Amino acid sequence: MPRRILFPFISLLALCVSIGAAGLSAPHAAPVAPPSEPGLLCQSYSGKPDGGDRHAGMAWVPGGETTIGSDEHYSEEGPATKVRVDGFWMDRTEVTNAQFARFVEATGYVTEAERVVRLAGAGSPRPAGSVVFVSPLDQMGGTNSWWRLMPGANWRHPEGPGSDIEGRRNHPVVHVTHQDALAYARWLGRELPTEAQWEFAARGGLEGAPYAWGGEFTPQGLAMANTWQGFFPIRNTQADGYRATAPVGCFKANGYGLYDMIGNVWEWTSDWYRPRHDGLDSPNPTGPRQEDSYDPRQPDIPSRVIKGGSFLCAQNFCQRYRPASRHPQEVALGASHLGFRTVLMP
Repeated sequence: MPRRILFPFISLLALCVSIGAAGLSAPHAAPVAPPSEPGLLCQSYSGKPDGGDRHAGMAWVPGGETTIGSDEHYSEEGPATKVRVDGFWMDRTEVTNAQFARFVEATGYVTEAERVVRLAGAGSPRPAGSVVFVSPLDQMGGTNSWWRLMPGANWRHPEGPGSDIEGRRNHPVVHVTHQDALAYARWLGRELPTEAQWEFAARGGLEGAPYAWGGEFTPQGLAMANTWQGFFPIRNTQADGYRATAPVGCFKANGYGLYDMIGNVWEWTSDWYRPRHDGLDSPNPTGPRQEDSYDPRQPDIPSRVIKGGSFLCAQNFCQRYRPASRHPQEVALGASHLGFRTVLMP
């Protein structure tokens, strides 16, 4: 029986909880091997479907019954709940910089990180910018300063001013808010996945497995997703070949032909956040109403569910590289490890 992990909630920007606060020792890390030729197996989809193919770059997820959530890990993942979802189409990969650029070029859309955002109930507007992970080794101060709301950080400048996406057109777009992601999806006539759709798809047909690929984190010593190797946040060995985001589709697809459902970047869902799955309706659950949702740490800030973990999830910290994992994210705030993918109903 896996250990039950009960961590206290902490601030929004942390997105994970400290192993030290929980007193949990890290599991033994198996040796990790990168893809045989980095980039060789990576998938690429150019953007808006052409030639009338509404499903270009998408995979069919057949739907059915599954258990979402977990009673064995973080408390907000419970209770494990049986649900049924109808079949749907889903992007094979996270939306890339190239795809998002095509959307911006076609529509003139400006993301929330690129403009001043006036938040309901806030005394003053938030300046343009987004949240960036900054290693404690690269800054003065303690480990409570890993996250920085950085002016000038946005999808075009992932690490802030001076950075760009040159050579990263096939990496997942980041620094997109829920509104940004939804605008892109609706440009294509699509939507963002519900939490139940996302988790069903991430399992790839492996009912009850803790990971999207089975029962072992690194089967036969191989990395199955882009996560952090080494002791977070001090040392990243980059044994999987990547320091931060990886090009989409560089790791093996799951049983539904979907890539990077775990790791690389967190992904937006359409569900409002509420801790735990109590009262979830089936079939095709859509989560709580906005007025019934809340994040106990920030009860006055609207938050949606994000899924999948990211390149910052490590075995000694933030073990959210599992289909059941979930976390709240402020709807009007992006981050350097947060992206999305879209779905289409038949």
